[in-house]
Amino acid sequence: MKKFAVVLSCLSGILACALSAASQAVSIDLSHPTNHFVPKETLGAGVDRIAVEAIDKDLLRPTLEKTLTSGWQPVTYRQNTELAVEAWHWNPQGTWSDASGKGYFTGSAAPTEMLRYSYGYALPRRGFTRNDGTDNVGFSRLTDGDVNTFWKSNPYLTQRFTGESDALHPQWIVMDLAQTQQVNSIRIAWGEPYARRYVVQYWNGDDPMRAVTRGAWQTFAQGTVTGGKGGIATIRLNGSPVGVRFLRIWMTESSNTCNADASSDPRNCVGYAIRELYLGTTTEDGAFHDVLRHTPDQEQTTTYCSSVDPWHEPSDLGSTKQAQMGFDLFFTSGITRGLPAMVPVAMLYETPDNAAAEIAYLKKRNYPISYVEMGEEADGQYTLPEDYAALYLQWATAIHRVDPALKLGGPSFEGVNKDIEVWPDANGKVSWTGRFIDYLKQHGRMNDLSFFSFEHYPYDPCKTPWGVLYDEPELVSHIMQVWHEDGIPADMPMFITEGNLSSGASETYQDIFAGIWLANYIGSFLNAGGKGVYFFHYLPLQMEPGCNSSPGTFGMFTIDANYQIQQPLSQFFVAQLINLEWAQPDGGDHQVFAAKSDVQDGAGHDLVTAYALKRPDGKWALMAVNRDQQNSHKVRIAFDGPANTKSSFAGPVEVSTFGSAQYQWHPGQTRFMAHAENSGERTIVPTSKGWADPDGPIAHSKITAEKGTLYDLPAASVVVLRGNIDIP
Repeated sequence: MKKFAVVLSCLSGILACALSAASQAVSIDLSHPTNHFVPKETLGAGVDRIAVEAIDKDLLRPTLEKTLTSGWQPVTYRQNTELAVEAWHWNPQGTWSDASGKGYFTGSAAPTEMLRYSYGYALPRRGFTRNDGTDNVGFSRLTDGDVNTFWKSNPYLTQRFTGESDALHPQWIVMDLAQTQQVNSIRIAWGEPYARRYVVQYWNGDDPMRAVTRGAWQTFAQGTVTGGKGGIATIRLNGSPVGVRFLRIWMTESSNTCNADASSDPRNCVGYAIRELYLGTTTEDGAFHDVLRHTPDQEQTTTYCSSVDPWHEPSDLGSTKQAQMGFDLFFTSGITRGLPAMVPVAMLYETPDNAAAEIAYLKKRNYPISYVEMGEEADGQYTLPEDYAALYLQWATAIHRVDPALKLGGPSFEGVNKDIEVWPDANGKVSWTGRFIDYLKQHGRMNDLSFFSFEHYPYDPCKTPWGVLYDEPELVSHIMQVWHEDGIPADMPMFITEGNLSSGASETYQDIFAGIWLANYIGSFLNAGGKGVYFFHYLPLQMEPGCNSSPGTFGMFTIDANYQIQQPLSQFFVAQLINLEWAQPDGGDHQVFAAKSDVQDGAGHDLVTAYALKRPDGKWALMAVNRDQQNSHKVRIAFDGPANTKSSFAGPVEVSTFGSAQYQWHPGQTRFMAHAENSGERTIVPTSKGWADPDGPIAHSKITAEKGTLYDLPAASVVVLRGNIDIP
C-alpha cells in the first residue's frame, strides 16, 4: 500500500509538471495587426545638450561607429535651452533688435561658417525661482531685492500678436511662502508696462503647482484692482490677516506703456512688468511689514510665472562648457546616418522670426528634416495650454512661410503616467491636452498639428524595485489612451521623442533591469499604435550622481575620462536585439501583432510578455521578455488564426538571448564623509567604479522547431525568436 502511494505521488507530480508545462504558453493573435512601422522611420534615439568635450569626442571613430552598432536609426535633436529658461542662439551669428546690440536675437539664415556648437542665453526678465527644468539654477527677478531688475511677460501672448483680447491670455505670478504666513497686504513695485486690471488671490488647498485640482484660488476681500496706475502700489487685501502659503497675481489688462528699453520696439510696450514683490501685514500706524526673502539666489522666496520675455543681451551668455550641437556638425558627423532628422524650434522663450530663420538655414544647407518639434516640455514650465497654443500658431505661420510642407508637432510633454491637469478654465475643464486641442479647433488650425509628442520617464528616481517592471506595458499604453480621450485624433501619429527609465540616472540604469525594461517599453509602445520612439541618450555620457548618491548614465556605455568606450551596458545589448534581431533594420513595413502569455506569479502579474512582428522578409519575429528575476520558463508558442486555427514556428528558428547569464552589473564602492573635504564637493565619495561581468555578448543559436516545441526563456532575459510558421 505504501509503495502504491509513492507511485501515485510520483504520477501526480509528473502530471502536475505536464499540466504546468502545458499551461505555459505565448499566443499571438493573427486576426489583425495592431500597428505597422518602418524601422528607419520609427526606431530612433535622441541627442541633447551635452559637454562640449563630449560633442568633440563622441563623434570620433571608433566611438561613433560603436554607438551606431546599437541599431537606432532616425535621430531627434533635443532642445534643452527651453528647460533652462534661456534664449537659443542656434546660430551664433545674427542680428539684435536694438541697434545697440541687445534685445531680441534672430540667427542668420545665411550659411557661412560651420555651426559646431550653439548656446543658451539666460533671460534677465525671468520670473521663475525654479521649475521642472532649471534644476535649482538661477533666480527670479521678482524677489531678488533689486528694483532695477524686473520680470516681464512674453509679448507674443498679447493682443498685438495673438489678435485676441489680453483677458483671454491672463498672465500670472505665484509666490510660495514655504509655510503658512499671516498676511493682509501686498506691495507691488510695477515696471512698464503695468497691469490696469488684476486680482490678488490665495490658494485654499495643497500645492497649486503640482496638485491643481486639490484646492481653488480665492480672491482676497479687497484683492480686485480695476484701475491700476503702476508705480509702487500697496494694497490692503483683507481687514484682518489671513493664513496663506501660496498667493497669485492674475493680470488681465495691460497699460501698454513702454519701458526704458523700448526704443522703437513695440514688444517692450506690451504685457506686464514687475520690479519687486513684497507681502506681509500693515499695522494701524500704516507701517508695512514684509515676510518675503529678497536674495538673488535660490534662497529667495520662490516665485513662478506664466511666461518670460525673451529679451536679453550678449552678457547673458552663460557657460560654454556645455552646448547644443551645431546643426552643421549634427547633420554631417554621421550620427544621423543620412536619414531625415526631427529638429526643434525654441518657442517658449524665443521669437517666431528666429525659428523661421533656423528652418531657412537648414533648407539652404539641404539637410533632410522629418519633423519639427515646437518647444520643449511646456508643462514643466507651467505654461497654460491656451498660451502654448497661441505661440504654436504664430510659430507655425512663420515656419510654413518658409516651407508649407513641413510637419509640425508637440508639445513634448515631460514623462508622465497620467493626464496633465491645469487650473480649471471658465468651463471647469482641467485637461491641458484637451484645452490645447480645443484652441486649435476653435481657430481652425488642427491641420498645423501633424503629430503629438511626449516623453516617457515612467519611474520616479530611487523608486525602482524589481516589481515595477510589471507596470510598463500598461503605463505606456494607458497614457496614449489618455491623450486620445483628451481629443488627439486616432489617426494622428504619436511620438515618444525622449524616453528612458527615470528622469534621474542611477546604477539601476546599468543593471540588467534597465535592459529588460527597454524591451517592454519599445514593444508595448509599438503594440499600442505608436509611430516613433527615440531612446535617450544616444551618445556616450560620463557617470553622474544619481538617486541615493549612486552613479548612473543615460548612455549605453561606460566611458573613461577621455570618452573612450570601456563597456557596453545592458540597454546597448537590448537595443541590438530590438533593432537588429527583432526588426529587419533595412526592411520596409513591419506588421505588429498582439501577443499574450499565461505565465504569471501568484499575484496575477505577467512574468512573461511578448511582442510579435511579421517582417518584410516574410519571417515572424517574437520578442519574449522574462521578467521573472530568478526563474526560467519553458513556453509553447502558438499563432492563433481565423476559425480557431493554430500555427507554430516550423523549421529553422534563430534564437537570440540576452539575460542575467550574459550580463551582470557590479556596483562601485563609496565612502561617507560627515562634511565635504573641499568646498562644493559631495559627501558621498566613490572609491571604485562599477563594472559589468559578464558583459555580453548576446547568445545566438538555432533550433529546428515543430508543433509542440518548448522554448527556453532564462531568468531575467530578453529572447528573440525568428523564423517561419506553418500554415494549416
